[in-house]
Amino acid sequence: MRDAAFPEKFYREGQHSYFDGVELEALANQYGTPLYVVSETIVRARCAKLREAFIQRYPNTRVYYASKAFQTLDMLRIVHEEGFGIDVVSGGELFAALRAGIQPANIIFHGNAKTDEELRAAVDARVGRIAIDNLEEIFRIEREASRTGTRQAILFRVTPGVDSHTHRFISTGSLDSKFGIPLEQSETERYIDALRACPHVEFLGLHFHIGSQLMENTSHLAALNIVLDFAARLSKKYGLAVRELNMGGGFGIRYLPTDRVPSISEFIDPMMAKVSEWSARENLPMPHCAIEPGRWIAGEAGITLYKVIATKVIPGIRTYVAVDGGLGDNIRPALYEACYHAEIVGTSPDAPALAVRAPQTVTIAGRYCESGDILVRDVTLPEPNPGDILALFSTGAYCFAMSSNYNRVPRPALVLLRDRSARLSVRRETYDDLLLREI
Repeated sequence: MRDAAFPEKFYREGQHSYFDGVELEALANQYGTPLYVVSETIVRARCAKLREAFIQRYPNTRVYYASKAFQTLDMLRIVHEEGFGIDVVSGGELFAALRAGIQPANIIFHGNAKTDEELRAAVDARVGRIAIDNLEEIFRIEREASRTGTRQAILFRVTPGVDSHTHRFISTGSLDSKFGIPLEQSETERYIDALRACPHVEFLGLHFHIGSQLMENTSHLAALNIVLDFAARLSKKYGLAVRELNMGGGFGIRYLPTDRVPSISEFIDPMMAKVSEWSARENLPMPHCAIEPGRWIAGEAGITLYKVIATKVIPGIRTYVAVDGGLGDNIRPALYEACYHAEIVGTSPDAPALAVRAPQTVTIAGRYCESGDILVRDVTLPEPNPGDILALFSTGAYCFAMSSNYNRVPRPALVLLRDRSARLSVRRETYDDLLLREI
């Protein structure tokens, strides 16, 4: 189990707090709050760990970055420079990936309800893989590929029927899921018949994904057993070789100082051992294997800075600390009860120093007009004061990506940190931006 400092790259010197060598209060003063802060150093270090633990250790392997976790042009270029492919789930993500210079062959397109326009764009771009999620999709891809006179490579995304023991909204591998193809015999034969009727669709292999933020690998291994059995059946009964096996992502990260998660090798090594054993036992070629981490690469690389606006004491019940962001820049606590760690990283000029403040257990409330807009419940901090700068850690995944303009609040800016310096990657929205699409 990893037991490194948390948050990584965060430290204090005297009254000042730093992330990746950059003072946080100075960032808040320069760029305003709320502010997304992402360490490019951590992102690249995570990519290096994946190369070492997976690509360099096992032949014929590939990492695709699940860009829905955090997709900006800068992030796409960084991951591409690190040698990874890109997993996209919409026409917009595909458009951005192509604009960032990602080679189409290095892109895999997912989604349970791809539109005709999205499939047309994917086929026209010649993306490397499309993950099939339903029967009709095969015929729709055939139509687009025959129009262009090409063959489009696909994977079957299957549902292995495994309980991943995670929040029901981020569990994707159970039988009762909107994602994936069920493995029942009758369904299998329908998909095989569709492939035979579609000469412009090329079957490469299987994909599965069982959920997100998994803190141990038993669900991965249980799902892998089922999927490998299915792969052997496809090969031996239907003559359909599984040349590729994409085992998805879902590897957990630390959100709280008390979290203990396995190293990436503790996830990967048992999975690869199982695939190798299956290949020898079934006398079938070892498939090319891929994984799709997103949160694991981006999550701990990000923090969000807020300014404390007000405190409200309800005697005997709770103390609320209201900040200038919330649900619009981080919907995860309201959406699926995500938990975060917070610390004060800058102080109001008129307030006492942190060292002399009494600790208080408080609840950090967002600014949005929803009772559920609570960022952190019951966290102990030195007594917060209006004007303080507050940091939430491990916000690199699914915060920027899921941000909104609820209450007509402009979305925050985003800065990238590297080599003890910061640069603006995404500017803060203005009120004018909010009205640009209105006629």
